[in-house]
Amino acid sequence: MQTKKVFSFIGNVIFVTTIGSATMVTSKGKNMTRKVNHTVEDIIINRSSRYAMSGESISDAELNQLLEAARWAQSSYNNQPWRFIYAKRGTKKWDTLFNLMVPFNQSWAKNAAVLMVVVSKNTLDFNNQPSITHSFDAGAACQNMALQGTKQGLVVHGMEGFDYKRAKKDLHIPDGYTVEAMFAIGKPGNIEDLPEELRAREVMSDRKLITDFVFEGEFK
Repeated sequence: MQTKKVFSFIGNVIFVTTIGSATMVTSKGKNMTRKVNHTVEDIIINRSSRYAMSGESISDAELNQLLEAARWAQSSYNNQPWRFIYAKRGTKKWDTLFNLMVPFNQSWAKNAAVLMVVVSKNTLDFNNQPSITHSFDAGAACQNMALQGTKQGLVVHGMEGFDYKRAKKDLHIPDGYTVEAMFAIGKPGNIEDLPEELRAREVMSDRKLITDFVFEGEFK
C-alpha cells in the first residue's frame, strides 16, 4: 500500500502529514513528530498551540470564520453559554486585554493579531437554573475555533496565564458569568524570532495513551 503524504506550509513551518502521523519541520530542519495509534483526521493531529506569530493583522472575515466554527459547538440544552470578548492589534481595547496577561505570555502574545477572553454563562436560558456544563460547553466551542484556525493556517493559542479577577472588572463582565480562558490568535511567524527560552517549547507535544485515561465500567 502506498503511503499518503500531504505537505502544507504555515509560516516557516512545513507540516508533513502521513497516515498515522504528523511532522512539523522548521526552517532549520528540526523534525517534531506526532504519531497516532488509531486513524484520526489530519486536522486533529496538526493542531498545536504555537507561540511564534508574525504580527500581521487578520481580516474580519478570517476572524468570523473562527467564531462561526465556535458557534456550532455542542452544548447542554443547546444553551450556547460561550461569550467571546476580543480586541484587534492597534485598536483602543488592545492594551486592556494585553495587560491582563502575565509577563511570560505578553512576551510572545505581543505579536498576535487578536486577543480574546472566553466567558461562559452560568445558568440555563430556559429556566434560569444553574448549568453544570457551562465551562465544558465553552471548551467545546473553543476547540471548534482552534480546529478551524488550523484549517485556516492560523495560530490559535489558549492560555490561563492572566488575571481572572481583573478581566472580570476591566471587561465589565456581569455576575452570573465565569471567565474561562484567553486566546492569542494570529498568523504564524518565525520560530527564530522567539526569545531563546521559548524556542524549545515550539514543538508538537505528545499525548497520553488512551489506556491512561479510558476505563471500562468504572474509574481506575
